[in-house]
Amino acid sequence: MAADHFSRQASAYAKYRPSYPEALFSWLASLVPSHELAWDVGCGNGQASVPLAAHFKQVLATDLSVAQISAARPHPRIHYRAAPCHESGLPDASCDLVTVAQAIHWFDFDAFYAEVRRVLKPGGLIAAWTYQLLRGEPAIDATIARFYAETLSPWWPPERRWVEAGYAGMPFPFAVLPAPSFEIRVHWTLADLVNYIGTWSAVQRCLKETGRDPTLELLERLRPVWGEPARRREIVWPIALVAGRLMQAG
Repeated sequence: MAADHFSRQASAYAKYRPSYPEALFSWLASLVPSHELAWDVGCGNGQASVPLAAHFKQVLATDLSVAQISAARPHPRIHYRAAPCHESGLPDASCDLVTVAQAIHWFDFDAFYAEVRRVLKPGGLIAAWTYQLLRGEPAIDATIARFYAETLSPWWPPERRWVEAGYAGMPFPFAVLPAPSFEIRVHWTLADLVNYIGTWSAVQRCLKETGRDPTLELLERLRPVWGEPARRREIVWPIALVAGRLMQAG
């Protein structure tokens, strides 16, 4: 069963996490023969579910966290439900696309993949992606990298290693398809950036266990290199993505 690292900051997650590029969803939709149903697993507040609804008649969006589901963006073609990753409730061979945005590294792989194999239609697709450590200007990058690797080192869950590896080597028992490169780009103020970092699971674990908010220290480190706090700077996240189809028996 997947651990719940995000209920505590569900409202902040909905407000401060960046959105995925539309090109990603158009690419995924182009790879499946029909567009009746997509299952978005570990949906959080619906950041991938809502764009999927532009391409599919129905989207089932599930997440272990009731708090995240409560913060999700409503949409007439999306059905949100709190459920573990291996309990979709879908009929066999009913799903055109299964997506996992920024979440598969938390899952029980064996249980989840068994459910994916059960619900995917012939020719259906599974895709999982994560965004890696952000990039800005060199001085900003260095400050955040030090915060990530040193200040937060004791607080990262072990599953985070899959994100750091860009999902390379992660169990993925499907026929992998080549994927184009995607990235997220935003123009943020200093407050936007620090609020986003405040949603990281390691920040929340540190806050819960020590009562200390480590982003206050980060903010002071960033002020001299950011300049005017209201100035908007470009922030970029490379997206690591794996996509595949059911392997043929024999």
